[in-house]
Amino acid sequence: MTGLLEGKRILVTGVITDASLGFHVAKVAQQQGATVVLTGFGRMRLVERIAQRLPEAAPVLELDVTDQSQLDSLAERVSEHVDGLDGVLHSIGNAPASCLGEGAFMNAPWEDVAATLQVSAYSFKSLATACLPLMSEGGSVVGMDFDNRQAWPAYDWMGVAKAGLESICRYLARDLGPKGIRVNLVAAGPVKTMAAKSIPGFSAFEDAWDERAPLGWDVTNAEPVARTCCALLSDWLPVTTGSMVWADGGFHAISV
Repeated sequence: MTGLLEGKRILVTGVITDASLGFHVAKVAQQQGATVVLTGFGRMRLVERIAQRLPEAAPVLELDVTDQSQLDSLAERVSEHVDGLDGVLHSIGNAPASCLGEGAFMNAPWEDVAATLQVSAYSFKSLATACLPLMSEGGSVVGMDFDNRQAWPAYDWMGVAKAGLESICRYLARDLGPKGIRVNLVAAGPVKTMAAKSIPGFSAFEDAWDERAPLGWDVTNAEPVARTCCALLSDWLPVTTGSMVWADGGFHAISV
């Protein structure tokens, strides 16, 4: 049986550990027939070891989305491993501690807020631009989101960044649509990752989700979110763009 991503060439960013959403997307993508290239930042030896845990070991490139020289060279470096890209996963976000938790929204300094916005929102556009030379009609760019149509406890400036990410998705969809490239976000429920551990009071999200999500929610299981990402990276949603697709057990649809 042919896999959903058979023959596709996918760039997956933001892998830190094997708990990362990016890792799980890469794993499912490979299982569905894709050739995967990973990017990491900082602890590159760790990311390289993690890449060995995939069904097939994947090459790892360094990518600091705040370093324009690395963005400018990305297409060339990716080309050393694949002859083009059919899909890109943006799974990158970071906020200094001052931007999360009680009092953060009112007290975080602009320098930290600016860093949060650049890494967690603007980089979606930066990454898409960097990969554009390798992408052809039918390509798909997918970003990881956390639904920010409302304010969340403790999420603060990261929430603002995610709201910006959602707007950037729509503008990217507008500008890349004429090239035949789709741009979408997956709004995932809370999953236990390195990023989640940095959010004060994350356990409150976990408890609320399992209680309210009609389908229930397992914070230790990233595969349903990964499958949703891979569906968007595939050819099976050819006219879906500028959208936020929920993979949250239905939590978003249920009021208090």
